[in-house]
Amino acid sequence: MSETAARRSAADAADETERAIASARRVLDLEASALQALASSLDGGFVAALDLIEGMSGRVVVSGMGKSGHVARKIAATLASTGTPANFVHPGEASHGDLGMITAEDVVIALSNSGETAELADLVTYTRRFAIPLIGMTGRLDSALANASDVALVLPPIAEACPMGLAPTTSTTMMLGLGDAMAVALLERKGFGADDFHVLHPGGRLGRRLLRVSDVMHGGDEVPLVVGETVMAEVLITMTAKRFGCVAVIDPEGLLAGIITDGDLRRHMRADLLDLTAEQVMTRDPRTIRPEALASEALGLMNARSITNLFVVEAGRPVGIVHIHDCLRAGVA
Repeated sequence: MSETAARRSAADAADETERAIASARRVLDLEASALQALASSLDGGFVAALDLIEGMSGRVVVSGMGKSGHVARKIAATLASTGTPANFVHPGEASHGDLGMITAEDVVIALSNSGETAELADLVTYTRRFAIPLIGMTGRLDSALANASDVALVLPPIAEACPMGLAPTTSTTMMLGLGDAMAVALLERKGFGADDFHVLHPGGRLGRRLLRVSDVMHGGDEVPLVVGETVMAEVLITMTAKRFGCVAVIDPEGLLAGIITDGDLRRHMRADLLDLTAEQVMTRDPRTIRPEALASEALGLMNARSITNLFVVEAGRPVGIVHIHDCLRAGVA
């Protein structure tokens, strides 16, 4: 290849890169604008939809066809994982027996950008026949779905990002965002917290991140404890036997008064060290952590202070000790 041809080839490749990036940015900018328009369009209808879901005694049934169906599955999964019982029912299967999955205690969310999806007809009719609350998520206020719904959540009229205006892109992004907004708003209404989240996400990285200090700490006889009057010769025996490289020093009421670490030993290294008492050597007001704190918080504290242990304190009393290796073995990171 000649030098001229090589330069032309490199220029063509650079042009193609620029075109691809420009196309991607156009799509992302359009979808970002659509989400902003959706946020601005929210009104009392959104709150009415939340009220219907919060007032139900059953579960949320989410349905949609094609790309809307894929979004509906994700919305159902997000609702279920954040404390709102939900499941997906395929509209085609609903017409062949799966309508039996929907009860009068449920709320149905039906997704259709056009609002005229034929496959949803039987499901919509079923909700009307048995007075099952129906929330329609659609791009057209004058559609059959919007007219049939108890609450219609209408998407702003934003063009699809597809250059032909055909492939569901912007519309499905808005549906997905609206589903996330509903799930989080319901979560906040219920006061759904980290403990609840842990119950529903016991596996995987997320479950490990939600472990409590009480789940990984050492307690009982494993906790290295001495009283303030203990001479350092005995303190060293306790430190060696418990193998944490530190001890907690407690007062006569059992409250944590201080700790002794390898660093304290080095700072007090002198001929009469073994004759000193724990109270004379200890560091007062040490950093501690609560049993109910997240194990990730304990790991963060240890990393920030370059220490390997934290005593776990409840009502001023040391009830456990957590080592950095305990967090790492549990997969907390």
